[in-house]
Amino acid sequence: MFETERCFINTFKKTDFVDVKKVFVNPEVRKFLGGIRQEDSIKVLLDEMLNSSDHSFYWVVREKHTDIFIGLVSLDLHQEGIYLEISYQLLPNWWGKGYATEVVQCIINYALNELSLKKVVAETQTANKTSCKLLERLGMELERTIIRFGAEQAIYSIIKKTK
Repeated sequence: MFETERCFINTFKKTDFVDVKKVFVNPEVRKFLGGIRQEDSIKVLLDEMLNSSDHSFYWVVREKHTDIFIGLVSLDLHQEGIYLEISYQLLPNWWGKGYATEVVQCIINYALNELSLKKVVAETQTANKTSCKLLERLGMELERTIIRFGAEQAIYSIIKKTK
C-alpha cells in the first residue's frame, strides 16, 4: 500500500472488481484507450489482473478521507516487452485536480527506487494532450511516436538518475 497526500493506493483485490469495472465502461476514460470494454472482456481482464505475474502490479486508488474509488494505476510489461509501463485510468470527477499527478509520481518513485528499475515507460495517444502534459510534468521525456491500435501513440520514458 502507498499513501500520498490525498490518496491511498492499494493492491488490486477481487473485492475491487465492481469499482474497477467503472473505468472500463466510462466513455470519457476510455476515449483514448480503445473505447468501452465489453462485459465478457472486462471479466477476463480483471481475472488476469488478479492473477498477474510477479512483474505486473495493479493498484486501486481511493481518496484518503472518503474512501471513494478514484481509479486504477498499474505497472505492467509494455507492449514491446522490454520495460515496465506505467498506466493510469482515473474517473472524470477526479480529473484536473492533481490526483493523477500525485498517484503517478508515487508509482514512478516506487518503480525507480524500490523496484530499482532503470527505466519506466508510458504510452498514450498523441491526441490525449492532457496525458502527454502530465507525463512531461513528471519528468518523462518523449522518445518517439508510433502508429499502434489505429492511432498515433507517444512513447515516453523516465530513466533513474544515478548519483
